[in-house]
Amino acid sequence: MQELDFLTVSEVAAILRVSPDTVIRRFTDEAGVIDIGFPESNRKRRYRVLRIPRYVLERVLESHKVA
Repeated sequence: MQELDFLTVSEVAAILRVSPDTVIRRFTDEAGVIDIGFPESNRKRRYRVLRIPRYVLERVLESHKVA
């Protein structure tokens, strides 16, 4: 069985050369991404901690490739 390779938001941001906020916005709703952050409370924004499988990053990059 193949071991999954998970990347942090910072790692993906460095690979894509974008801000961590951009990575969070882009990958939050992608299938396969794990959100281990805390849910919203009445007073605070949601705290997001994403783990992005390498295959999800590769899938997203492939879908945005220019022919």
